[in-house]
Amino acid sequence: MSGTFDAVDAFELIDEWPVNNAACGVVHLDGRHWTIGDTACPFTLASVTKVLSAMAILVAFEEGIIDLDQPIGPPRSTLRHLLAHASGLAPDQRRLLTEPGRRRIYSNSAFEIAAEAVAAEAEMGFSEYFAQGVAEPLGMSNTTLDGSPAHGARGTVDDLLLVAGELLGATSNVLAPTTVAAMTSPVFPDLPGVLPGYGLQDPNTWGLGVEIRSTKQPHWTGENNSPQTFGHFGKAGTFIWADPDARVACVVLTDREFGEWAITRWPAFSDAVLDNL
Repeated sequence: MSGTFDAVDAFELIDEWPVNNAACGVVHLDGRHWTIGDTACPFTLASVTKVLSAMAILVAFEEGIIDLDQPIGPPRSTLRHLLAHASGLAPDQRRLLTEPGRRRIYSNSAFEIAAEAVAAEAEMGFSEYFAQGVAEPLGMSNTTLDGSPAHGARGTVDDLLLVAGELLGATSNVLAPTTVAAMTSPVFPDLPGVLPGYGLQDPNTWGLGVEIRSTKQPHWTGENNSPQTFGHFGKAGTFIWADPDARVACVVLTDREFGEWAITRWPAFSDAVLDNL
């Protein structure tokens, strides 16, 4: 473990989780950081992959390869709609359930379409584009994106803490601060929709590739997390969040699929992290 919390060690809560393996890291904007577990061990990231893919797509936006308001996907849908789960596409089918901009429908298909558009414009595979545009500049040495850009990555706590630092604003190695601000601000903010695992939320606030806590209840982050907290969790039992108000980010990777065991434990852990800082 690197460093100590000022009060009771929040990491002790992880010892009580019904998982075989877990690793965690917390980073503060002032440079303090804490870790527990094997932070160099790759875990399946599941939908945390979307944060990495969104960053790569936004690199393409900054490079002028693609535009956020470019028509992509179903009629009247843009790249912005796809990244904000506002395209109307079904979760895992390229089938329209509603008109773009009417409802937040969490869609893996939308991310796959967005990544395909970047790959076509860049004339290289999306995995390679991610490696060159995100992983290498950040120094992510143990993260691979060989499967779906929606859920196919494997990575480590060490690597995801580099991502967290970038999104908190500690570095600008990949994205300009204005792009990070656009990524982590509400997009089509008033749309209702189902947050996987947590039911209907109205509004179900998202940015570009990241979920924003806003006023959602219940939620996988803590009650002490600010409404501006953004991040993502994955079905593989993984999550990353950054709280710009607290200037803190947290990464947790486990080897147990998300389920009832995480519903209360994850928020309690996040609250303990914030309390003890």
